[in-house]
Amino acid sequence: MNIFQYKGSVIIIAVFCSILWGSAFPVLKLSYEELQMAPDDTIAKIVLAGMRFFLAGIIVLVFLLFINRRSILVTRRQWIVLLILGLVQTSLQYFFFYNGLAKVSGMQGAILSSSGTFFTVLLAHYFYKNDRMSWKKAVGLIAGFSGIMIANWGQELQLSFQWDGEGFMILSGMTTAVATILAKELATGIHPFAITGWQLSLGGLVLLIIGVPQLSEHAMVFTPFGWGLFIYSALLSAVAFALWYSILKYNNAGELSLYKFIVPVSGAVLSALFIPGESLNGFILAAIGLVAVGIVIVNYRGKETKRKTA
Repeated sequence: MNIFQYKGSVIIIAVFCSILWGSAFPVLKLSYEELQMAPDDTIAKIVLAGMRFFLAGIIVLVFLLFINRRSILVTRRQWIVLLILGLVQTSLQYFFFYNGLAKVSGMQGAILSSSGTFFTVLLAHYFYKNDRMSWKKAVGLIAGFSGIMIANWGQELQLSFQWDGEGFMILSGMTTAVATILAKELATGIHPFAITGWQLSLGGLVLLIIGVPQLSEHAMVFTPFGWGLFIYSALLSAVAFALWYSILKYNNAGELSLYKFIVPVSGAVLSALFIPGESLNGFILAAIGLVAVGIVIVNYRGKETKRKTA
């Protein structure tokens, strides 16, 4: 039994990955400010995302070269699968994520992005006969989406919705759900680190190809602190995705998804701690609670269910 199968280490890794993903929200919000990026500069955000994920992918692939060189090689069919994953999981998802996050607070972004967990439950109902909708899942979905709606009351406690803000964050969650199903169905037989490295680097490369030719001069101004934020964001992606795909290979996807409730919680708390002007209020706390409860409910499996599955 390796580290990705032992129950104790799996829990620690899942929690660690979720905290890393949660830290992305304040890091990106601070990066926009530090790099002096214009709020409506979509191309600059595409390029920044492309740089981050291309570097993250290269980091994972270089690491794979040292631990299992043969696993980095993929077949022609696997190339197509990895390209599809790169386009959906990286290019499309983070186009919505980076541009949506620029229009909402870090705390709202952390909560809204958790919609991916609930969309995954909905998609699983149609893709897997043994993962149908139930009253328990329905209650979890209602709780989760209620939390997402409450999050839109924001810092000023006024209901708001911007298509290119909250809308993009929800679309990011939808593409996450699609990518989860695709990875589970198509990426069989590929080393988890190879999946991570290739899909991140290919998806990042697509974003760079689209964005760099259209990038305005001085659209991003890198400072030492800005470089630090950028390198951290690339490392967190490389580490979190590689570890998550590794435990996903050996463990039940539904049980692992239970730990995703930590992402909106850690994202909101870290945003309140590090982003000037953001603080936790009653609406945000209620939203975090409902989202966390929703994720726990839709993923919780009782002892009897686990015995039947076994």
